[in-house]
Amino acid sequence: MNSKKKINIATILPYKENYSLEKASAASLWVSEFFKNSKFKNNIFIYGNTNSKNYLTKNYININLKSLNSKFQSTTTEYSYKLAKEIDKKKFDLIEIHNRPLILFNLLKQIQNRFIFYFHNDPLSMNGSKTIEERLFILKNVEKIIFVSEWVKNRFFLNLDLKLSAKTEIVYPSVNKQKTTKKCKYITFVGRLNHSKGYDIFQKSIQKILDEFPKWKSLSVGDEDRRSIYINHTQHKELGFLSHKKTLDILNQSEIAVVPSRWEEPFGRTALEASSRGCATIISNRGGLIETTNQAIILKKIDEKNLYKEIKKLILNNKKRKLIQRNSRKNIKHQVLNNTKFIDQIRESIFPIYNVNFLKNKIKIINLYNQGQKLNHRLFNISLGKKFTNGFIRNGNDVLEISDRDFIKNNKTYNLLQNSRVNFQNYLIETCKNYNPDLLFFGHTKNINLDTIKELKLLNKNLIISQWNEDPVMPDLSYSKQNITNINLYSDSVDHNFITTDPSVLKQKINSDNLHFFFVPVDKNIERFDVFKMNPKKDLFYAMSHGVNRAILKEGTEDNRVEFLDKLVKKISKIKYDFYGFANKQPIWGDDFNSALINSKMALNLSRGKPTKHYSSNRIASVVGNGLLTFVDKKVQMSDFFNNNEMIFYDNIADLSDKIKFYSVNDKLRKKIANNGKKKYFKLFNEIKITKYFIDISLGNKPSLF
Repeated sequence: MNSKKKINIATILPYKENYSLEKASAASLWVSEFFKNSKFKNNIFIYGNTNSKNYLTKNYININLKSLNSKFQSTTTEYSYKLAKEIDKKKFDLIEIHNRPLILFNLLKQIQNRFIFYFHNDPLSMNGSKTIEERLFILKNVEKIIFVSEWVKNRFFLNLDLKLSAKTEIVYPSVNKQKTTKKCKYITFVGRLNHSKGYDIFQKSIQKILDEFPKWKSLSVGDEDRRSIYINHTQHKELGFLSHKKTLDILNQSEIAVVPSRWEEPFGRTALEASSRGCATIISNRGGLIETTNQAIILKKIDEKNLYKEIKKLILNNKKRKLIQRNSRKNIKHQVLNNTKFIDQIRESIFPIYNVNFLKNKIKIINLYNQGQKLNHRLFNISLGKKFTNGFIRNGNDVLEISDRDFIKNNKTYNLLQNSRVNFQNYLIETCKNYNPDLLFFGHTKNINLDTIKELKLLNKNLIISQWNEDPVMPDLSYSKQNITNINLYSDSVDHNFITTDPSVLKQKINSDNLHFFFVPVDKNIERFDVFKMNPKKDLFYAMSHGVNRAILKEGTEDNRVEFLDKLVKKISKIKYDFYGFANKQPIWGDDFNSALINSKMALNLSRGKPTKHYSSNRIASVVGNGLLTFVDKKVQMSDFFNNNEMIFYDNIADLSDKIKFYSVNDKLRKKIANNGKKKYFKLFNEIKITKYFIDISLGNKPSLF
């Protein structure tokens, strides 16, 4: 897999957004806080316009504008033109535009790039997103739209089909956890000192409160150009506009914070910050305010009577006030670290190099394998595809199963111009369009056309496609030659190939750059017996077949396993062995397989072909996973994973026969080793761990198998 390339990101603020320590407002604070913890912070440049030199972060680049006060020249046009030159010069991979649709429209005309658009305010109040056509245009031309609240998102989709929301996410303004601070008897209002922010409501209620409670004081932080509301009281102090840091210091000291806004707040950052700093916070239910915290008191009606009543309750009930403060500080709803990771995942999802379009590490998977419907599901207990589905789901992912062979069989047609294999291509393509998977995971098929794989990757440039194969691939086995051909059919077209043989065995046979080993998994719902606790009547179990699709032996067919067993049974004549697929005793399947297996103390794990590094038929999961003492040839090198107290390794037939005889009469030791073997197998190679290994490789994470 290719290593992750750096993503160079241009973050563009509205030119009126002041990115400075003294005058930063909501969008600037949002950008600076998520920048500081981003894994891409060394490759992010933030653009805006300000006269200040005291920038919030060092990566800020100021765009000087001549048209700021011009009546004859568009400032947005000049800003967009200068940004386009910067972007072209620095070769950015991703452009993030905050809160100005018109800048997006201008840049789309000037440059080709990938865009994320962030809405911090009501889209229906902004030029460029008021109409349905404008909003549909934005949806079509960006990779993602991010809203700062559910309320803002709902406004964007007013009179639009919510099915279009697949390209959108909500990332809330966030704060860091704070230490407990000493509180003063302050009741604090932060915001513009006007009617829309409810400052008049605060004025009327707080004057009554201060008259009744002389030990309490109130503070106002904010300003207003056309001021009409004033609080005249000796216990009240107006602090004017303060820097963000000083405002937070005030909230750290305050017992109660008030946000009685009449305006439909897109989010309500003050409420989040006040609550996180241990204020007992009172809010209205306007806009996104109720999304800021679960600990706030919500006004039943936005008027001075209700606000007065709620403040008074908090003052009089010291116990309740302290509990709200403690819970507010402890249970912060939106934290910077968590949401920074989420934003970085969104960024990663846009680029093919990251190989998957995933969010929060929960992905959508199509698991394509032979479900064996035509075999009446007699392979349920040895089906790796079924175990993979269970593991993917138990890892928190969504899975859609497709059985290619069953589809083709069930959709046969007598139309010479239309066969079921051709129909299957269309079925797979249309299913991918509807489901939009992040990972297409298939095994043991030749039913997917290479052109279909190309089309699927065109549909979703981030789609990961991987194949798996559990059959032997040792070069000396004639059966393996066809199997290697089958793997090679897709090996260069898919992102990953997973096999149950150590990849070193297949040097120069298969594209080794994307070849990975995996161990046959056990599944807690399938390997569910503890034979070491039972009293089996037989000593030694072994089952083989001439292929899982054959219910019976193929007449006249023998391989090295038959020769091996012929020699073995002569040496263990007194051992009660139970062998299937041998000496005209037919293979067994399904529940009959389980019934026979649990009636033996021990099992032989013998695969076709020469013993090969790490390869085993999938029966190893059945025998070890169900608690049978298991014998394995040393040359398979299972000792890389298991020790002599977990599995029995033999050198040759003579050594094997001696060990079978020994353990058949040493039940206590046999049970102990079988128990240890099952525990180790489930620890190392359970269905959850194996499928996480598949996903980690797909996502470009560091995989851990052993």
